[in-house]
Amino acid sequence: MECYCQLAGVADLLSRKYAMQVVCAVGLLGPARYGDLEDAFGEVSSSTLSARLEDLTDAGLLVRERYDEIPPRVEYELTDEGEALREHLDPLLRWAESHDLE
Repeated sequence: MECYCQLAGVADLLSRKYAMQVVCAVGLLGPARYGDLEDAFGEVSSSTLSARLEDLTDAGLLVRERYDEIPPRVEYELTDEGEALREHLDPLLRWAESHDLE
């Protein structure tokens, strides 16, 4: 039997509102600008989206690229670790689609 104790940090990060959805959206959009992500979610507050992007960047799952342009442009992209996580979330997504738990 395996102990899931090592998952505590991952579970804490991914259980935050919209964290898994942000990983998925950035993976689908490729380099994604903040506005693209806002449009993809629609109902997410600006502070929540900003917090999730910061959390995922701090965790090394996203890279934030800021361009010195006017107006300023910022893009987010999955790191190799973020892409690996996205690939591991795909089976969970397929499972969730086949089980109506809402």
